[in-house]
Order: sequence, then C-alpha cells, then structure tokens
Amino acid sequence: MEFSPDETTAILLSLKVAAWSVAASLPFAVAVGYLLARADFPGKTLFDALVHLPLVLPPVVIGFLLLLLFGRNGPLGAALDRWFGIVVAFRWTGAALAAAIMGFPLMVRAIRLSVAAVDRRLEVAARTLGASPARVFLTITLPLAVPGIITGALLSFARSLGEFGATITFVSNIPGETQTLPLAIYGATQIPGGDWQALRLSLVAVVLSIAALAASEWLTRRARLEPGSWG
Repeated sequence: MEFSPDETTAILLSLKVAAWSVAASLPFAVAVGYLLARADFPGKTLFDALVHLPLVLPPVVIGFLLLLLFGRNGPLGAALDRWFGIVVAFRWTGAALAAAIMGFPLMVRAIRLSVAAVDRRLEVAARTLGASPARVFLTITLPLAVPGIITGALLSFARSLGEFGATITFVSNIPGETQTLPLAIYGATQIPGGDWQALRLSLVAVVLSIAALAASEWLTRRARLEPGSWG
C-alpha cells in the first residue's frame, strides 16, 4: 500500500500532534489525578465534573471555546501572540492543544484509579522513617502508580489520534499544517472518487489505535510484574 505525500504528511502530523498532546498534558494529569485521589476540599465534586466535561460535551463545543479563548482576538490567544509571539489557532500546535484537552479526562481517570489503589500504609511507613511528602510521592506513590500512568497516557494518545470535532472547529482542515488523519479521511470522503483514499487512511487509523492499545496492555502488565524496575 503506497501513500501519497499528502497522506504521509497527515499520518506523521497525527503522530506528532498525539505525542505532543500527551507530553504536554501528562504532568498536569498526574497532579490532578493525585489531587482527586487523595485530597478532600470544597468544590471537589465540581472540579471533578469540570475535568471530565470534555467526555460528555460535543467536541465542536470544546473547539469553539478554544477558538474564543485562543484565537488571535481571544484573551489568551492575543496575550500569547503579544508577549511570546505564539499563535495556536489554525496551527498544528492548536491541534495538539485540542487533542490534549479531549484526551485529558481519560488520562486523569486512569491515574486517579491507580493512585487510589496504592497502599497508603507504605506511604505512612515512609513518613515515619523521615521521608518528606515530596520524597514519598516520588519514591513510593509515583512508581506504584506507573501502570495507571502508562494506561492513561496511551489511552490519551489513541484518543488524540482520533480527534476530529474540536480540531476542525479550532484549527480548520489545512493540508500540511492542521490536517491530521481523521481530517484527511473526512476530506477524502468529500471529493469524487475519494473512497479508496478514505479506506486506506481508515485502515491506518485502525492499525495505529490497536497498536497504542496493545502497547498499553503490554507495558501495564510489565509494570505490574516488575514494579521495582519503574521506580
């Protein structure tokens, strides 16, 4: 199966967007997952609902809100452009931002469940031996939560590969710049005789998604069998 330069660009761009979306959101997901698993604070239920809101909102709503906030005339977009010369609207970085937000709840949920499953007696024992809270987190909690972190990261990666609604609303469908794999499939269905191209790209999307899920399962099993190797 031979791909055209435009198809290859769309595939590589999808991988790039998904990788950056996970890398940028993972530290925040770990912090939020830990907070939701261990802390009790006023408004926790509302905060939890806001974190998981992208799972239930139509993706185009997320994309529209991003356009309002990060567009050139939006409050955050204008500030980034004026202070740092960064523009995300109608750029691949905007596609990564949209993908990160759509995949964030999946990552947080997996990490939260993994942190909640860590035996707190181990943390208490470390504290009684003089370890600081930061050291307990880095040497006890985080290594034991690695299976959930891996699962969340790869689920978010797979979700980012398939992101469509928020992306096309926020950054449009620009070949070579924002046209990720789902947008390329959509574009192929809109032109006469594009069914074969759409089918080829759909098969690529299926293979990439299965590979991400398989990698998640394999790495999670390895982390559970050899927890010491991750700490």
